[in-house]
Amino acid sequence: MYKKSLKAYTTMNLQAELAVADPHRVIQLMLQGCLERLAQAKGAIERKDFEGKSVAISKSMAIINGLQDSLDLSYGEVPERLAMLYDYMKERLLDASKEMDSAAIDEVANLLITIKSGWDGITTEEKDAAFSKIKGA
Repeated sequence: MYKKSLKAYTTMNLQAELAVADPHRVIQLMLQGCLERLAQAKGAIERKDFEGKSVAISKSMAIINGLQDSLDLSYGEVPERLAMLYDYMKERLLDASKEMDSAAIDEVANLLITIKSGWDGITTEEKDAAFSKIKGA
């Protein structure tokens, strides 16, 4: 009962945050959500929970697909390289799933942590300047 109530609260809290979030915050939430699913997948591998592993890896891959879909490739090299990195992450997650390899999950998590730390380091001023350029275009 407690887990169900906690999950409902967490879901409602996330939905409320997403309702008012700017695009920058949405990406932050996606990155955090993916890292959480990767931790779940790693735990499932360690427990030999095949179903839990599959669900968590599938959710991680769906989030990575969402991150990849959000890239605007017209901005050149950086989004193109991110798209390739996301493809690599998905390949590694498939390896992790097939081989029950938690090291592959750690590799993807470390890559995402690097991206997230860069994303989190964007200042409010930089974010506002970027949004104003987009709106002005």
